[in-house]
Amino acid sequence: MLGLSKKDLMFLMIVTALTLAAPILLNPFPESSALAQFNAGYPDLMQRIAIFAIFAVGFNILFGLTGYLSFGHAAFVGVGSYATIWMFKLLSMNILPGILLSVTLGGIFAYLIGFVSLRRSGIYFSILTLAFAQMCFNLAYSVLTPLTNGESGLQPELSDPRILDAARAGGTVATPNLFGLGMNATWKVEALGRVFQFNAGYYVCGVISVLMFYLALRIFRSPFGMMLRAIKSNQHRLNYTGLNSRPYMLTAFVISGMYAGLAGGLLAAMDPLAGPDRMQWTASGEVVLMTILGGTGTLLGPVLGAGFIKYFENIFSKINDTVLHSWFSFLPKWLEDICVAIIHPFVGQGWNLTLGVLFMGVVIFLPGGLIEGGQRIGRLWRRKPGGNGAPSAKNAAAE
Repeated sequence: MLGLSKKDLMFLMIVTALTLAAPILLNPFPESSALAQFNAGYPDLMQRIAIFAIFAVGFNILFGLTGYLSFGHAAFVGVGSYATIWMFKLLSMNILPGILLSVTLGGIFAYLIGFVSLRRSGIYFSILTLAFAQMCFNLAYSVLTPLTNGESGLQPELSDPRILDAARAGGTVATPNLFGLGMNATWKVEALGRVFQFNAGYYVCGVISVLMFYLALRIFRSPFGMMLRAIKSNQHRLNYTGLNSRPYMLTAFVISGMYAGLAGGLLAAMDPLAGPDRMQWTASGEVVLMTILGGTGTLLGPVLGAGFIKYFENIFSKINDTVLHSWFSFLPKWLEDICVAIIHPFVGQGWNLTLGVLFMGVVIFLPGGLIEGGQRIGRLWRRKPGGNGAPSAKNAAAE
């Protein structure tokens, strides 16, 4: 079914179920609990996790399958964001035209950049992609200000024509929508003695991310995916057989760029503002961290890496001294102050320090990323007396 084996189909169904149930699964603690700070089931964070999962999965098609490390993929995210905002300004606040244009322009820019960059390999390829991304950043920041609005960023305005929108929203700019369904629409459902929020914008991003995951799964299992693995294994030996590997590399680069363009378009759809900061080299480095942290060359690894980093960025950055003092208030005052002083550098504005320590630990002890950690836990569980030694559908993520 769907061109997948039974194991892959089960794996896809598990991923889909987890995506749909995320608003419940990511809110395990009651609001009155002291641990409610660690809940991640609010719309903004879930949307970002879904969007950056698309970005990381697309990047993994290039880096994970071919071994070619690009430091310029943020350029395609920026292009996708600007394209979507211009569709909001010229056509309609419906996100569909913007998303289609963001994917198209992401692919076109990826073809142009890849056509030049793929003439080199290794570190030279990485530096070329970084140079192109910084060129795009500087163009958006200063040279192309009529199109990008420079440092201030581009956003929809009331005076924009929007020729496909029949009416104005009471003298204000309408919110992004999908055929009338607002991306900020939220439904509250009471269940299990608690109130859960279900956001339309998240489910749009979630459904698209599942579709993109399915496409990546098909690519991984296809002869094209096998050819990309052969390039990663030994490109020179492959060329000696008479096969020209450049068209395959360029195709992988374009597909990866289209994923990045889609992620940029969705970012603009969720937050209708596009700025040059989305093209900075730090944004390209972030997706590299996501892929390595989750597990390079695996299917589920980049998704886990994206969720891990975005969770720390949004949750740990909000923990301040007031929250820390409330956690340790049961201790004597002098001991409470010591505990707060020890943890303070690792939260709030110092959340990057925590992420850096965790990243070092993963690289040193889990070279295969979080996926390798899950595999080790699975092997330990199967070794227990009475443990089921049958392979799980999750094993498909590591292939």
